[in-house]
Amino acid sequence: MTHQNHERQDQYWANHWQNPQYRRITMDQAMAIALQRVPGQVVKAELDYDDGMLIYEIDIRTAEGQKYEVKIDANTGVILRVKLD
Repeated sequence: MTHQNHERQDQYWANHWQNPQYRRITMDQAMAIALQRVPGQVVKAELDYDDGMLIYEIDIRTAEGQKYEVKIDANTGVILRVKLD
């Protein structure tokens, strides 16, 4: 992808990424998916544009006090990464 095309794509998503029609799963669904993988309490949940895709970042604190960040594809609901913070 050329630099100009990349900038055009970034500009497009910057203007449209918060529009719900571009998402297939809701924030509530994303939190439920994350909690199935890492049981605990959601302490932060946000929609973000990262590496050319819409993702939900869900932070969960476990009963043991550990904090995990779960990244979920906002279109498919697939867990992309689980990271201990």
